[in-house]
Amino acid sequence: MIVSIASGKGGTGKTLVATSLAYALKGIMPVSLLDCDVEEPNDHIYMRARLVDTQPVTVPVPYVDESRCTHCDMCHDVCAFNAIAVMGSAVLVFKELCHGCGACTRFCPVGAITEVPHEIGVVEEGDADGTRFVDGVLTIGQPMAPPIIRKVKQFAGSDGVTIVDASPGTSCPVVEAVKGSDFCVLVTEPTPFGLNDLKLAVETMRELGLPHGAIINRVGVGDSRTEDYCRAEGIPVLMTIPLDERIARSYSRGVPLLEALPEYRQRFLDLYSRIAELVHERSSRS
Repeated sequence: MIVSIASGKGGTGKTLVATSLAYALKGIMPVSLLDCDVEEPNDHIYMRARLVDTQPVTVPVPYVDESRCTHCDMCHDVCAFNAIAVMGSAVLVFKELCHGCGACTRFCPVGAITEVPHEIGVVEEGDADGTRFVDGVLTIGQPMAPPIIRKVKQFAGSDGVTIVDASPGTSCPVVEAVKGSDFCVLVTEPTPFGLNDLKLAVETMRELGLPHGAIINRVGVGDSRTEDYCRAEGIPVLMTIPLDERIARSYSRGVPLLEALPEYRQRFLDLYSRIAELVHERSSRS
């Protein structure tokens, strides 16, 4: 089963939930944790992962043979991302804008364009005391996270559970990370900003057709409107986590929640059981 952890708003405790679930299931079943927040991955801190392999991630970008180019402007015309431009007798390629679609290569009438690899980041693989761990790191200055996320997701386990930690928000990197999940956990908080961004995340999940539920973190800091919304929309509240200074202190030191507060282990085991139950119910209906 693949369980993704997402949130409309940043800072809601998504990493806390993803790493705690991985810790709770460790030793019970095979667990793979994929950190797909490639712009700022930090699961390795809490998992204390030993990274043993690094692979570059590249995207194909155009290379123009000026000796063959007739400067017909066809490459620019077919590029939906304005990643290539013909300026008089020169052709300019903007690698950061290129999505590697290959249109310029395909439609160049004289075959002057070929594709060359352009490195945009790396994928790191390792072990976290029996938990298979993989994360992606986008190179600073590179704008495209989805190709790295796709590469990370190729490491999804074939048995047990794969936990996918997505980036915050509802943009392309989040969609790429949660696609193909059996269930998505949306981590939120009981504040006006948390509720607003939860609604955006729910809309995204519904558009993708992904079953989902919510975890409300820092209960006690706001009001009941987030829980009221979930109830009204039929979104199961899978867990509530109180506003607790002990959690904040351990988290700020990079100490895993289940290590600092072992009593949470059973709560995360119950969380997994509830998710598995919801997935089974959905598959039975279909």
